[in-house]
Amino acid sequence: MTTMTTDAVTPAPRAAQEGFWADYGRAWSRTPGSAVYLIAVFVLAMISVSVLAALFWTGVGLLVLIVGLPIIVGSLFVARGFGIADRGLLWLTGLPQIAEPEWNRDKTGTNGFWMVLTRPIRNAHYWLYLVHGMVVNPVISTISFTLTTVWLSVGLGGLTYWFWGVFIPRGDGSDWGRYVADALPWMFGGWSSWAVEVTLYFIAGVIFTFTMPWVLGGLARGHHAVAQGMLGRWRSDDLAAEVRAEAAARGAAVHAEDVALRRLERDIHDGPQQRLVRLQLDLAALERRAESGDGDAAAELAREARSHAKAALDELRALSSGVAPPLLQDRGLAAALSAVAATTPLVVHKDIDPTIDAVTSPEVARTVYFVVAELFTNVVKHAGATAVTVKASLRPSVSGAPSMLDVWVVDDGRGGATYAVGHGLEGLRERVAGLRGTLVVDSPVGGPTSIGVHVPVTQVAP
Repeated sequence: MTTMTTDAVTPAPRAAQEGFWADYGRAWSRTPGSAVYLIAVFVLAMISVSVLAALFWTGVGLLVLIVGLPIIVGSLFVARGFGIADRGLLWLTGLPQIAEPEWNRDKTGTNGFWMVLTRPIRNAHYWLYLVHGMVVNPVISTISFTLTTVWLSVGLGGLTYWFWGVFIPRGDGSDWGRYVADALPWMFGGWSSWAVEVTLYFIAGVIFTFTMPWVLGGLARGHHAVAQGMLGRWRSDDLAAEVRAEAAARGAAVHAEDVALRRLERDIHDGPQQRLVRLQLDLAALERRAESGDGDAAAELAREARSHAKAALDELRALSSGVAPPLLQDRGLAAALSAVAATTPLVVHKDIDPTIDAVTSPEVARTVYFVVAELFTNVVKHAGATAVTVKASLRPSVSGAPSMLDVWVVDDGRGGATYAVGHGLEGLRERVAGLRGTLVVDSPVGGPTSIGVHVPVTQVAP
């Protein structure tokens, strides 16, 4: 029983010991970068406080003149540069990257001279960067630089004192090992002063070197915490970016709908409307022939009128399918995409996840259907392809981001598809942007062409 108990308890401390040394090894791997950062950021802080103090206080002194305001604005931009440099140097420490703040919260169109000139003054980030570069960073960098140099010099110098200490002149107070040996005869009795010095330096070197990863790592984390609070991104920045993205999406949606309506108007004018006018003329001629008793001519006109009526109906159906196809409303996006693929006169490979119907709103489904239908039309008309693949799937959310609906249309055609202002892929991109999505085009000359539609969806199917 005793052996069993010992075997059961022994692995726990061993595992804890292995975990400690593994963590210690990882801390040591980051120590060189932390040391370089702590030294470099001190140099950066001394330069920043000199430059920023001179610029800012000069601007304040000249505020009574107009030239003072641009100088203050310039100092804010310089402070931003120093802050970005500090965040860049933090990369050496291996700590997480600090997100870029939102530098411009002005609404779209507010680009007047004074609005642009005073934009940094109205942004709190610039002022925090100025305080950081002119006050906070110089103070904490001086403290961290002092501790860093102490730990590096005592740690490395103590371990190597046995080598370089022989080159120091002895006597005149340098031979302090003798005083230590006299003060502690029970410990160093009979030791030479050189042996006492080497031993004490070596012990100090071991202690400082052993604790160096924790000390330098802690100083680096302190800098990182300050930078995260003063130089990083705020929650309000994300909200401001969200508002601008919503505004941009609405603008893109309005523009895309306007283009689509104009195109629909043009298509109706050039297609069904002309056929209906011709049909009206044919019916009038048919009426005259019928009254004159010319049965054969009347029958021929009736056949032509019927043909024009059928063609107009087909065109109206084709146009309405780009607006709101009944299949999409009745059976969902997956079935509608399958129907588009089935009516395409090419070899079509389908990989459509039926679960996308549960996560797509009617607006998203209608836009995605229209875009995919237009892409298939482009493939048939312009790509010179023999086969096309359509794939639709749901990409799960990552780190709180919304789930994404991914739809790909890939053909083996000639390639070379590009955006053209006012029509084609540019119009499709605006439609997708109206849903805060993106349209990705990869179409090298010679093919193949891959076009992806990526649209965020707000909820996931249970």
